[in-house]
Amino acid sequence: MRIAIFTETYLPDINGVVTHIESLKKGLEALGHTVLICKSDASCKKNYVENNILHCPAVRSKKLYNYSLASPVSLKRRQMLKQFKPDIIHIHTEFGMGLSGVFIAKHLKTPYVYTLHTMYDDYIYYVAHKPFVPVIRKASHAYFGAIARHASAVCGPSPKVQAYFDSCGIKTAVNVIPNPVDLSHFDEKNINPDIAENFKRKYSISDTDTLCCFCGRLGKEKSVDVLLKYWALTASSDTSLKLAVFGDGPEKEKLIELSKALGIDSQVIFTGKIPHEELISYLCCCKMYITCSLSDTYSISMLEAMSAGLPVLALNDPYNEGQVKDGVNGYIFFNADEMYRKINLIRSMSHDDYLKFQKSIKESCNGNSRIETAKKLVSVYVSAIKSYNSKHNKHNKKRVD
Repeated sequence: MRIAIFTETYLPDINGVVTHIESLKKGLEALGHTVLICKSDASCKKNYVENNILHCPAVRSKKLYNYSLASPVSLKRRQMLKQFKPDIIHIHTEFGMGLSGVFIAKHLKTPYVYTLHTMYDDYIYYVAHKPFVPVIRKASHAYFGAIARHASAVCGPSPKVQAYFDSCGIKTAVNVIPNPVDLSHFDEKNINPDIAENFKRKYSISDTDTLCCFCGRLGKEKSVDVLLKYWALTASSDTSLKLAVFGDGPEKEKLIELSKALGIDSQVIFTGKIPHEELISYLCCCKMYITCSLSDTYSISMLEAMSAGLPVLALNDPYNEGQVKDGVNGYIFFNADEMYRKINLIRSMSHDDYLKFQKSIKESCNGNSRIETAKKLVSVYVSAIKSYNSKHNKHNKKRVD
């Protein structure tokens, strides 16, 4: 199968969507499929293909994570996709490149699949002042609904996407395709002991400390402020507990000031952005991963922590039920006191019990390997092509193998 994936963000950008697409690409290619990544690129002046990546001219948008935004219309891009002859087009964005994929799919009479990664109601504050939020929210629901209704299939990383569409009044069935993770990347053989030791030395982390962590983009939607407040309420007097916050973002300085105001700055470490290939060397220094975010759709950072064997403590999110299972790969908590009790539950485990727990945690990620996820996606592609052909009364079936 020949698959064209349209995205606004891709390598060298580092975020959940990029990790998702890169893992899917490798998984699909391992299954024998041909993948063309079509990405916006503010560094280029013309469309060109290199290493199966179509680079499309774009401009930077500071309000949208500093991502590149491309024009949805390009005759050259359309011609290049015509030459590629995709069996299916898969869009992972609702902006310029997403619309470009929709337009090109219509022109080439090719089905397209739409994956919604982001609960945009939690992000509207990035682009709209508070008085305009209701209007923007209503318009965004209509806009995303139009993209979904014309797609031959819609996907999402968790049931939260179905709940989101339902709340928007969008009657579309969502195929839940959990985020993939490269399990081999988080194998202990990839730990660099020098990086790990330097990290512990830099932040004065002793062997008697219990280090918890969170990893992600530091935006409002990640609710790191809630995590800090919960920590201050229950763990502030527990000097052997420390919290490492891996990542960067617009809220970083505010969070640093908040930790000082809460009197927990001696316990909280803000590392800033770290190279993804070094993440395993940081995670190996930690005992558990904690998150209070309710905006994620099957957090990749959480999955990566699990792949490294870290139990996850997650604030209860009904729409992501089942991602964290008590005693299997972590624990759910409902408030600050319960969070602290679960922290103590994990750190009170014997060495042997913790090792057994780690084995269970890693095994829980097997269904999220990039190969298994790619297989699920191929099934969606095949169904989408059949549905499209049936709908449009096509007699010449497209190649799906």
